[in-house]
Amino acid sequence: MAIDPSAQVASSARIHPDAEIGPRCVIGEYCVIESDVRLGQGNRLEPYVYLKRFTRLGDENELSAGVVLGTDPFDKAFTGAPSALEIGHRNRIREHWTISRGTKPGSVTRVGDDNYIMGSGHIAHDCQIGNGITIASNTLVAGYVHIGDQAFLSGGVVVHQHSRIGRNTMVAGNCRVNLDLPPFFLYAGHDARPTGLNLVGLRRAGFTTEQVRGLKLAYSLLYQSGLTREASLARLDELPLGTELAAFIRASQRGIARPAL
Repeated sequence: MAIDPSAQVASSARIHPDAEIGPRCVIGEYCVIESDVRLGQGNRLEPYVYLKRFTRLGDENELSAGVVLGTDPFDKAFTGAPSALEIGHRNRIREHWTISRGTKPGSVTRVGDDNYIMGSGHIAHDCQIGNGITIASNTLVAGYVHIGDQAFLSGGVVVHQHSRIGRNTMVAGNCRVNLDLPPFFLYAGHDARPTGLNLVGLRRAGFTTEQVRGLKLAYSLLYQSGLTREASLARLDELPLGTELAAFIRASQRGIARPAL
């Protein structure tokens, strides 16, 4: 068993001999860590955390009671072949959250750095979660979803599989996300629909007044101008952050959310 001498492990915890526990980790009471699990340095596990095989954690993550990481996918196509869950650094994952590993052999579910994931929810197989994201309680993220950096998902959001949520977006509580959500905007309603810019989030992220002004123009071109899709995208390409918006939209397979009629 590769447990660094500086790690603190509760006597009731159960750690497989093949697991690796890095320096200054704290493993609480009744935690279970299976084989082929790797923890970097400074991770803190509260009691009753369960890390299943093929899970990798970076440094200084905090896992609250009842968190289960690396679960087998909730996917009928899953054959039991090895796949992985990789989690970066300085994430806070609160009570009773589950995150699955990938479905196909060798596939990976990834969670980046500095995310704050609140209690009682699920991130499914093969998701790609960026950095600096907040996901509030009782949110459910289906398989193959991509969430961009510094997005904010409020409580009770449900995200359909293969959807993409752009960076610096905010999704209001109890929304259903079943289309791609372009970056920088605020979304609300039963079916998530754009209602304007994510002004608070953009300012907190350090966007300048000039950048916000440009994004207001981009929003108008995309949703209020009456231009055709290609014409609006061509106009977006002329704006500094509009090029990113246009690229996101062109890459969409599901289609993008549009304002309610």
